[in-house]
This record gives sequence, structure tokens and C-alpha cells, in this order.
Amino acid sequence: MRLLLLGGTKFLGRHMVDAALEQGHEVVLFNRGRTNPNLYPQLERVTGDRDGALTALEGGRRFDGVIDTSGYVPRIVRQSAELLAKSCDFYAFISSISVYRDGIPPGFDETAPTQNLEDQASENVEQDYGALKAACERVVEAALPGRSLHVRAGLIVGPHDPTGRFTYWVGRIADGGDVLAPAPADAPVQVIDARDLAAWTVRMVAGGHPGVFNATGPATTLTMEGLLDECKRASGSNARVIWADPGFLLQHEVEPWSELPLWLPGEANAGFLQADISKARAAGLGFRALSQTVKDVLDWIADLRVFPGEAGLPRERELALLDEWRAAS
Repeated sequence: MRLLLLGGTKFLGRHMVDAALEQGHEVVLFNRGRTNPNLYPQLERVTGDRDGALTALEGGRRFDGVIDTSGYVPRIVRQSAELLAKSCDFYAFISSISVYRDGIPPGFDETAPTQNLEDQASENVEQDYGALKAACERVVEAALPGRSLHVRAGLIVGPHDPTGRFTYWVGRIADGGDVLAPAPADAPVQVIDARDLAAWTVRMVAGGHPGVFNATGPATTLTMEGLLDECKRASGSNARVIWADPGFLLQHEVEPWSELPLWLPGEANAGFLQADISKARAAGLGFRALSQTVKDVLDWIADLRVFPGEAGLPRERELALLDEWRAAS
């Protein structure tokens, strides 16, 4: 298969490239050449910009499949989807679990209602991320009806993650001592290793399997406590987790998801980390052991001079919150 990657050198994209090469496919990269420009020197690289500078993809180029890991704005996604609809057999769009509306129940599947943009002109990705991703899905499907795959990914984790969300917990537990975490300990969480997501997506593209799929993990229920316990085992840490009440955390203006990753309090978010993934599982989505993901992230951050991403609580703030929680309880 001759495969075009829109992006391909940052996080999920580079794992897509690795998976495609491991599966024996020919890979072409299209990007601006700004992120890790020396990565994959052996591959054909087409330089351009998704927003108005796609001419390098014209002129008779033909692809069996396209994987779009970097689409966030419908106007921009429309440019690539409509152009490549004429020159590719199949288009995979990496979407997000965030497309679903607030208040979805635990166990929701792909038929659950998705968000709509209140302001149709919005391109504010930070503010309207989920609604924009949902709109991008509709753009792709309109351009390639019956020839597109929509991967609604959960929190993507693993080496090279620039967000630091999952990595925060791995690194913080490894550092040991008292660790502030959001109660309840048995709250369900879902994550997917970027390498598992990539390998499955490439296989789906190669097989030409269209449709919408919730793609997160693991295969069995994982709780916040289970995740942190796995981090302790992998690192051999002496960390002691202190479970603080959500009301206390909110009162002290701790930001859910960003300062304490994988924490989403409130009824509107009750189902968000409990997606039904049976459809993707039936289509071959599989998972490596969580312990392996944690170990690989530990190895990755051990080689870095600066901790990746901005997620997580600064240590001074965590210590102050721990003191106040102990005093309050």
C-alpha cells in the first residue's frame, strides 16, 4: 500500500509511520517540515501547508490510503479531503472521543449524539475542540462517502507524547513521596497506547474498512487506582497516594484534566471515560499490557532533559494542597 501521512513526525503521526513501515507499506509524508525535520530521512517528504498550500500533492500523485492525524479545523480539513478524494482510495481521519455531547452515559457507543458548533465560523480549537472534530468528520465523510474511517480516540499515551497528561502520573509516581490524586480511587479511566492505535489504524486503512469507531482502552475496566498502582510497580516507587475529595480540589481551583490528568468531575462528564469499544475490538483493536506502556514512558522520560508537556500540578502547589487537605480532614 502506498500511504500518505498528513503530519507524521510528532507523536501519533510518527507511530503511524513506524506501524506502516513495520507492516511493509510505502509511506509518503506531507507536512511543513518544522517538527523533527530530520526524522525518517529515507522517506519521500512532500513539503507544504494544509491551509492553502497543497499544490505539491497535485499533479497525478496517487495513494492507496491517507491518514490524517493533524486535522482540527473543518475549513482546513475540507481542503485536503476534497483534493485527495480524487487521488486516494481511502481516507482515515483521527478524531476524538471529545466529539460526543456532555452528559453521555457510561457505556456509550458510536451512535451517541455528537456536538455541533454554536458558532459555525469558530476555529478556536482550544475552546471548541470536540465540536470542531465532529465537524471535521462530517467534512471528510461528505468528500469521501463510504471511503473514510473515523477514529474517535481516547487519551492517547506513550513515548513522545507532547501533552504530558499520562506522563505526569508516570513521572510523579516514580518520584515517590505523597502524591495528590482525585477521589474516588475506583473512578474508571481509559487510555490507549499510541502504538496500538497506530497499528490498528494502518491495518484498517490497508483493508479499506470504513465507519466510525471508538478507539480507546484497555480491554477491561481500569480505575485510577489501578493505573497509579501500575505506575508504582513499574518504577519500584515508594509513592503514597493521597485521595482528595473532588469538592476540595474544585474549591481550591485545581483544573480537571490539565492539572490532574484523567480527572473529570461532575455529572456532565460521568460517561466520558467509559466508552464502549466493542466495535473496534471486533475489528481487531488490541492492546499491549499497561505495564509495558508505563515502562516505555519511564525509559523515554529518563532520556529527556526537560519533562514533556505542561500537564500536572507544579510540585510546590501540590505540597501546599496536600497540607491543606490534611488540615481539613
